Amino acid sequence: MTTDNNTTKVITGKVRLSYVHVFEPNSIDGGDEKYSCAILIPKTDKETLRKIKAATDAAKELGKGKWGGKIPANCKTPLRDGDEERPDDEAYAGHYFLNATSKNKPGVAKPIGKGADGKTKFQEITDTTEVYSGCYAKVSLNLYPFDAKGNRGIAAGLNNVVKVQDGEFLGGRASVNDEFADEDFEVDGMEDDEDFMN
Repeated sequence: MTTDNNTTKVITGKVRLSYVHVFEPNSIDGGDEKYSCAILIPKTDKETLRKIKAATDAAKELGKGKWGGKIPANCKTPLRDGDEERPDDEAYAGHYFLNATSKNKPGVAKPIGKGADGKTKFQEITDTTEVYSGCYAKVSLNLYPFDAKGNRGIAAGLNNVVKVQDGEFLGGRASVNDEFADEDFEVDGMEDDEDFMN
């Protein structure tokens, strides 16, 4: 079976991002600093899940060269079941998820319309508050085989992130209005009936 980069590459449908580190690299458990995010894929998005399975299978074929000519019986794969692995996390309910990482900074952008050629045009996002845990995006991934300290499997490389929609913050962050609406404040010049921060 011949395998090229296109068979191990996936562009997802609309997914939700969590543990977002796409502007600055982050070290997990003292390891190398990498750009990363968790990608939550609705279980109803059969097309994205099909693409990930196909790319995982293609990456396993590529991995035979690293793994002594055969796919290991305990080959780790990136896709995990949110209902099973994160039963107490509401955001993961009804989703599969995977963690994607990159040593290089991923492209981060948003669509701004179509050009004269009919193709979508994008604008780079540089505001680090605009892409966060809880927003929705389409993500390009590259699945690849690894062999590290006896662990063998398939990992997901993070290529580009295109934000498509805002979402509720994950991680329990509440808005100022929600948290302080019922508190009394004495502020010079503020009338009681003024609509504060709206």
